[in-house]
Amino acid sequence: MGLLRLLQRLFFGSSATAEEPRQDVRPSSQSKPSASAERQRERLAPLRYQSSLVATPRSREVVEGSSPPYRFAHRDAVGGAYLDLSQDVDPRWLDYYGLPHLSTPEDLAGWLRLPIGKVAWLTYRFCENRRPQSAKEAHYHFRWIRKRSGGHRLIEAPKKTLRLVQIQILREILDRIPPHPAAHGFVRGRSLTTNAAPHVGKRVVVKFDLDNFYGSVRQSRIVAIFRSLGYSREVALWLARLTTSAAPGSLKLPLGESTSIWKYMPRHLPQGASTSPALANLSAFGLDIRLAGLARAWHVDYTRYADDLTFSGDPKFVAAVGDFIPLVQQIIRDEGFQSKRSKRRVLRTNQRQTVTGVVVNQHINVSRAKYDRLKATLHNCVKHGPASQNHDLHADFAAHLRGRIAHMHRLNPHRGQKLLALFAKIKW
Repeated sequence: MGLLRLLQRLFFGSSATAEEPRQDVRPSSQSKPSASAERQRERLAPLRYQSSLVATPRSREVVEGSSPPYRFAHRDAVGGAYLDLSQDVDPRWLDYYGLPHLSTPEDLAGWLRLPIGKVAWLTYRFCENRRPQSAKEAHYHFRWIRKRSGGHRLIEAPKKTLRLVQIQILREILDRIPPHPAAHGFVRGRSLTTNAAPHVGKRVVVKFDLDNFYGSVRQSRIVAIFRSLGYSREVALWLARLTTSAAPGSLKLPLGESTSIWKYMPRHLPQGASTSPALANLSAFGLDIRLAGLARAWHVDYTRYADDLTFSGDPKFVAAVGDFIPLVQQIIRDEGFQSKRSKRRVLRTNQRQTVTGVVVNQHINVSRAKYDRLKATLHNCVKHGPASQNHDLHADFAAHLRGRIAHMHRLNPHRGQKLLALFAKIKW
């Protein structure tokens, strides 16, 4: 009889019985949802961004005749005609933020008070494939530093001319654009302390870390940022080239490093440029909007300090963490970033809860490990001299140490005084 029922199911499907209801029958409240139903419920609806950029008809972009509309104008890849990409300026946003009105490369060069040929040189206009072929040809100094977690990080510090250009872009454009309220890294009036404060005394703290944060922000996203501020496509392209870097393929990796240079070869935000923190915050604006909205819906707090994302909540959130984490990961992926699974942390009250190095269990405090590391550095500076401890080659190592001591003094004045006493013994 059992074999007959098996064959009947294989050829004709199963019949509806009292023990086995049809699939379209609504399950009772007592029944447990299937695993697939649970996964489906945890998915977010796709988010579709609506562009508000000024669009120029294609017929108006193509320039008739052999003369370019302005110097260094682009040519159409198909017909070879010149393209005028300076017409889609949106002065409403430029006026709203008080930004300089720039439409063409000549306007940009005039604003920078540089010859247009020099600005074009800074964008690698005259290089093969418009990128440096060697470290000597690049406008950046490249240096590898060892990460505390293992491996190396590429520091790309702009050379003098480009550094001054980037400072002007930062002061007169980027500093006038407010970041999202949840962003605390490299924002005036905010700090590691303000980033940690919302998470003090919470039952659970959930932390995420974005992988290769600066390197994952590519030129196309930077162009989109400048376009959203009201600049024409032409100027947005030039500004993006002045604030991004493309490492030459011939750049040598540090000894024993297995990381491929390929991830640094596409144009990306360089870690070491003054404009990169502000552009990184603006590139994560959509990420912050969505994660802050998700946090409000779940009644939890959210902050971001550079690539460190932190959520915290009270007892109800403890039971919901397993459902919450996949939603955060989905938003991170949707916004073009990746999180490091190895650095994800769920910290409850019976553990030491730290947020960007600040202990938040009961009140804001400095972590013992961080205090001990700085104390050891100062002790070695006294014993062996400050040069022996300046592993990252800070130009003003004394100012760097004073800043770290001041941060710890704000969190714990008693420990801060001990560090200041050690600092006073260093012979500079």
